[in-house]
Amino acid sequence: MSPTFRDAPANAGPGRTALLLVNLGTPDAATPSAVRRYLAEFLHDHRVVELTRWLWCPLLHLVILPLRAGKVARNYASVWMPEGSPLLVHSSRLAQALQHALPDVAVRLAMRYGGPSIADTLRALEAGA
Repeated sequence: MSPTFRDAPANAGPGRTALLLVNLGTPDAATPSAVRRYLAEFLHDHRVVELTRWLWCPLLHLVILPLRAGKVARNYASVWMPEGSPLLVHSSRLAQALQHALPDVAVRLAMRYGGPSIADTLRALEAGA
C-alpha cells in the first residue's frame, strides 16, 4: 500500500514544516533472513524488475532469493557497523545534523524499501511525532 500525498488546503493556515529524507533502503540485519526479506521487497517492485509477474515471481522466490540471500548477507556483514547498516547509520546522522541546523523543521528519515518505511514515517509526522 502506497502512502497518499496531498497538498494542504489553501486555507490551512500556518502549519508545521517537515523535511523527509528518503533513501533506497537496507536490510534490518546482515543475516540471510533479513537480506531475503529486503531483497524480496526491493525486487518485487515493478519499477525495479519489469518482467511479467508470472515469470518473475517463481524465478525470484525459487531461484534468486534462496541462492543469493546468504552471499549478499555475507557482503553486508563485511561492511556492517556496530550501530547497524552503514546506509542507515550515515543517513540517520545526516537527518540528525539537519534537525540540529533546522530546529523549526521536523526532519525525518525514511527508506523506500525496508525500514523505517515512508508510509510509517508520514503517519508518525501526521500524528505529531
